[in-house]
Amino acid sequence: MMILRHVIVTVLLSIFTTIFLLGIIFFVYPLDSWEELFNRTLFDIPFIMLASIVPIIFGVVFGLIIGLNTRQDYRHIEKQLNELTQGQKITSSTTRKEVLKVEKMVIQVQDKLVKQTELSQRLATERTKEREQGLQEVVVQERNRLARELHDSVSQQLFAASMMMSAINEAAPEQDERIKKQLVMVENMIHQSQLEMRALLLHLRPVALKGKSLQEGAKELLLELQQKVPLHITWKIEEFSVEKGIEDHLFRILQESVSNTLRHAKAESLDVLLIERDELIILRVVDDGIGFNMEEAPTSSYGLQNMKERTVEIGGTCKIISIPDQGTRLEVKIPKVGKEDKAND
Repeated sequence: MMILRHVIVTVLLSIFTTIFLLGIIFFVYPLDSWEELFNRTLFDIPFIMLASIVPIIFGVVFGLIIGLNTRQDYRHIEKQLNELTQGQKITSSTTRKEVLKVEKMVIQVQDKLVKQTELSQRLATERTKEREQGLQEVVVQERNRLARELHDSVSQQLFAASMMMSAINEAAPEQDERIKKQLVMVENMIHQSQLEMRALLLHLRPVALKGKSLQEGAKELLLELQQKVPLHITWKIEEFSVEKGIEDHLFRILQESVSNTLRHAKAESLDVLLIERDELIILRVVDDGIGFNMEEAPTSSYGLQNMKERTVEIGGTCKIISIPDQGTRLEVKIPKVGKEDKAND
């Protein structure tokens, strides 16, 4: 339709131009008789017929040329607009100045859209981080509240029940052996519940070190456990500096390992080692509990999987060895690359 419109316009323009020029010619050089237009010929063709056909031919030819070029320009602009709407890089395949001007403006619009998109994405990322930070603060506050309530209520009640059961078992006279075994079983269940509660409180504690070093946080954790848990705890913790991200991960791994010992190991002693040797940070946690069969250990265990994932995140290795009735040994080794990086810088 666009080409047809150009052809019609150019034909009409050619006809009107021809009539106008012939009118001027006949006005300046008037004819003696209009019959001469039909009698005179050019190339054996009547002049009046040439004057009618030639403008139409020229109009059709020029109309087709202009229409085809215009359609090509429109298609090129349409292609670039499609690329713009689809977020693709705009391609240039024309040398026509008029189209190049439009193309330049389209590229400017694309640059503005890209900048606006980048700004929107950056704002969305910042809002997401703010929401996550706010949510994390709420989670930490709620964890602290639950830890305080459990410690002040359930934990103290379990302690009181444990003391009462111990007193009953010690002061009660000789009685039926079956009842005595049941009372001992109840006392053991209360004792195990206390360990479970302490492990739960350990999980609910704020996991961040809050301005403390890894060594300070680890010593504080082990001292608190030593006061509250009937477990012989020893440790060797050396002073060294390490990146904050590594400190947080190692502290979380230590928490998880101690929690597993309290809940499952039924251990009597726990030994913790945190040292730096040969550009390696070594965390080793060993207990003398009941252990477990490595081949039968559940691969989907959240605690074990969590410690391994944290170790991988900071580029280390995690090795767990456990033998039934002989205890469990966790060893985490993290390469310390901070000094080397600074030297390279």
